[in-house]
Amino acid sequence: MSLFILGAYCLFAQANKINFTEYDLPNGLHVILHEDHSTPIVAVSVLYHVGSKNEKPDRTGFAHFFEHLLFEGSENIARGEFDDYIQEAGGTNNANTSWDRTFYYEVLPSNQLGLGLWLESERMLHAKVEQVGIETQRQVVKEERRQRVDNQPYGSVLEESMKRAFRNHPYKWPIIGYMDHLDAAQEQDYKQFYADYYVPNNATLSIAGDINIEEAKSLVNKYFSGIPKRQEPYRPKIVEPELGGEVRDTIFDNVQLPAVIQTYRIPAQGTPDYYAVTMLSQLLSQGESSRLHKALVDQQQKALFVGNFPLSMEDPGVSIAFGICNAGVDPKDMEASMDAEVQRVQNELIGETEFQKLRNQVENDFITTNSTVQGIAESLANYHTYFGEANLINTEIERYMKVTREDIQRVAKKYLTKDNRVVLYYLPKPKTP
Repeated sequence: MSLFILGAYCLFAQANKINFTEYDLPNGLHVILHEDHSTPIVAVSVLYHVGSKNEKPDRTGFAHFFEHLLFEGSENIARGEFDDYIQEAGGTNNANTSWDRTFYYEVLPSNQLGLGLWLESERMLHAKVEQVGIETQRQVVKEERRQRVDNQPYGSVLEESMKRAFRNHPYKWPIIGYMDHLDAAQEQDYKQFYADYYVPNNATLSIAGDINIEEAKSLVNKYFSGIPKRQEPYRPKIVEPELGGEVRDTIFDNVQLPAVIQTYRIPAQGTPDYYAVTMLSQLLSQGESSRLHKALVDQQQKALFVGNFPLSMEDPGVSIAFGICNAGVDPKDMEASMDAEVQRVQNELIGETEFQKLRNQVENDFITTNSTVQGIAESLANYHTYFGEANLINTEIERYMKVTREDIQRVAKKYLTKDNRVVLYYLPKPKTP
């Protein structure tokens, strides 16, 4: 990094530092508060450290199912009224699930902070986990699976790739779960999952926006301090062995154009090599000026669409490269061109100008992620949950800036190898009379 760039970065970081207060309640709930009076809104979020990897092999899809179920209401909120409270207050809310965690949030006018905290405390302590809501959401989730996976062209790419990339680790099953597991699950299964994972000592409450810290602490204590601590939840400790050689397969799908999917095993998020792999992926595929796009879409015109993205995962995960062929292009030709771009990075050190552009992209993405109160609340919760260090919201960019051109070349040679990947060809289903 040049002295000018280093100085400019340090000044920017100081000017945009995100200050926060964090502490634990006696019941184990971790609380993070960020005060920002720039707009009269507040984000209230709760991150539960439970994702699809915490599920039983014959009961997949539970973490995602709860993302739906816990909007059904509680002992003190009638069915269907959870969203009504938010809308009537002029706010928005949503949730999302990953392999490693489930995240709920509301964005509200700042004078409605108490409402957001009450709603989340009801979700944590008094949620309705009962047959009527289970059956309603079972049908919703099954329809979501049909639309997004089963009947969506290329919709099964992630599922088909992950179950071949992992043989032992629970990352091998889909977040949305399997249809037969959704059908087989009983009310008691869901009640047990709720009792095991929706506990204060498995959660991080993160609040960002137009708040007064002391007033927020008082409200947090009011709504959450009485929720009892439970036993520590189950966390899988499975170490996936090396892939041990390239895995290849063909999927016949309801698609018009063939596609090539390459899934490479990579290290866990937060490790030094993960940052280098992330920057390698951006070099290959971020934007129309990226290497894969310029080579396969613009110059060779083999691909309709091409990309490469690493999945941010708590345990060692994957990076997925994909290309959808133009009409008449053989997927073997597509794969050869994709491999050629990887080999280019392996054999030639990235130039200084392209490297600086890449660093600028990374810094811009980092800033954008934390440009809203909801983004700040989520980042603070993620950093605490995964790394025990919420201040990475201010300093993680330094880990990216430490990545060198040589590091990018090294991880390309180490991880983007044929014996460390799954290759799938997606082909149109044969036409039958």
